[in-house]
Amino acid sequence: MDLIKVRKKSLTVETIYHEGGPVANKPLKLAAACAVVANPYAGRYEPDLMPFMAELRKLGSVLAQELIDVLGREQVEVYSKAAIVGVDGEMEHGAVWHEAGGWAMRSLLGDPKAIVPSAKAVAHTGFRLMVPLHYIHASYVRSHYNSMEIGIQDAPRPKEILFALLMGTGGRIHARLGGLSKENVSVHDGQR
Repeated sequence: MDLIKVRKKSLTVETIYHEGGPVANKPLKLAAACAVVANPYAGRYEPDLMPFMAELRKLGSVLAQELIDVLGREQVEVYSKAAIVGVDGEMEHGAVWHEAGGWAMRSLLGDPKAIVPSAKAVAHTGFRLMVPLHYIHASYVRSHYNSMEIGIQDAPRPKEILFALLMGTGGRIHARLGGLSKENVSVHDGQR
């Protein structure tokens, strides 16, 4: 049974040249690929969400590839994932994206070490969500802690879920707060 019914998709790319300081030598690009899908469990309790999670892997791969195509695989330094569940659903319906979306990005990016951060909410149509981003190879690279807003004006409707994957080409423009640098990442820094 096909549990994934996509109503619409969006791809947003932000290009950041400066944050009030000098213009960066290389602009930062942040991108979010979103898909709005029908929630097959809206309005009822379903004890087994595993089939939905398994089918979402394909959607995760499609969205991750869209981001890689727009940013360039070798350029990706930050990532994240998010879900906004319409009000007839439950938080767990968005949590299925942890494995499906995270697996897809890791697989296509060559299995980076850092956990994929996330945000999720059960919310009304048009809700906007701030999503954390961090370095793909180590969770503690402070210069790469960032966020991006996602949302679509007419989504999710009460019986829908908006799933999103996010990637970016670097850390914050003008990052200067010390901590572990990406050049000094060693074994296990991504998992502590």
